Amino acid sequence: MSRKKKTIGEQVIEFNRDLHYTGKLPKGFDVINPFRDNPETMEVMERFYKRYYHDNKSRRFLIGINPGRKGAGVTGVPFTDTKRLENVCGIPMKSARTHEPSSMFIYDMIEAYGGPEKFYGDFYINSPFPLAIVRLKKGKWLNANYYDDTKLFNAVEDFMIESLKKHVSLGLKTDKVYSLGIKNTDFLKKLNEKAHLFGEIIPLEHPRFIQQYKSKEKELYIAKYLELLHPEE
Repeated sequence: MSRKKKTIGEQVIEFNRDLHYTGKLPKGFDVINPFRDNPETMEVMERFYKRYYHDNKSRRFLIGINPGRKGAGVTGVPFTDTKRLENVCGIPMKSARTHEPSSMFIYDMIEAYGGPEKFYGDFYINSPFPLAIVRLKKGKWLNANYYDDTKLFNAVEDFMIESLKKHVSLGLKTDKVYSLGIKNTDFLKKLNEKAHLFGEIIPLEHPRFIQQYKSKEKELYIAKYLELLHPEE
């Protein structure tokens, strides 16, 4: 008797359930794992992937940097704060209320693309380091990027390559992928030189950068995203 093949959603849920970083980090850095810190994160994340990824369709890969502590660092869903999770995806989260600029841009772009069902049917978003990284500055923990510090990058490099391999194993298209963030692109190319996972890596301006510094030109950036992400016949 053959076993039923797991859907992409079921595989992502398993990946997140088992996700745990045990490596060393440079002094002043820490990792937030919402899947272990908040039971409701697992619940809403499961609902999201069962809703939008309940199939085995091959998708294009949008690669972020690492989750923000107010986005996927809470909801477990990349570039999705609790506002967008509830108002757009219809999945309320009771234990937290968050607002993240990157999520605003992504969901405005998703709406322009045709809505979450259409967008998530064509694309999968995640990051080489799939957990939130924070850095202690002047007594406060702030968002950090995996490439902010050479020692940090070196510490998490192997973990990121293994994470990317697991994402690719979902059956994603790898001849071309999209990098969210120009600097992110440079570091993804370094990882790709070692792992040989992707063909072309296409850079896109990071949603946070657009929302924070180019908000008046947001529609132009959305148009650029849509042009580069155009559905393939």
